[in-house]
Amino acid sequence: MATAAGKSATDEATTADLEADIEQLKADIQKLTEQLAKTGQHGYGAARRAASEGVEQLRAQGEAAFESMRGSAEDIEAQLIAKVREKPVTSLAIAAGVGFLFALLSRR
Repeated sequence: MATAAGKSATDEATTADLEADIEQLKADIQKLTEQLAKTGQHGYGAARRAASEGVEQLRAQGEAAFESMRGSAEDIEAQLIAKVREKPVTSLAIAAGVGFLFALLSRR
């Protein structure tokens, strides 16, 4: 019977150790979960800031391209007006020819 009592004490000690280990694992898992949540929030914030900066940069580039195209269109318009004033009859003939070509293309 002494051996049965000895095994029982050992089993109880092992069970107690296992329970302590399980509690420690639960605490460690809780800490890891909290750290991952913090890391995820930090990563989300960083990704959001990077996306916001990218959007602002693209918007600025788009506005610059638009202003450049607007300047080019204004230059072309000024050149066209100068040519029409310089040679009004030729300009009228060209406009009539272009209109005729559009009429032919629209019939098909």
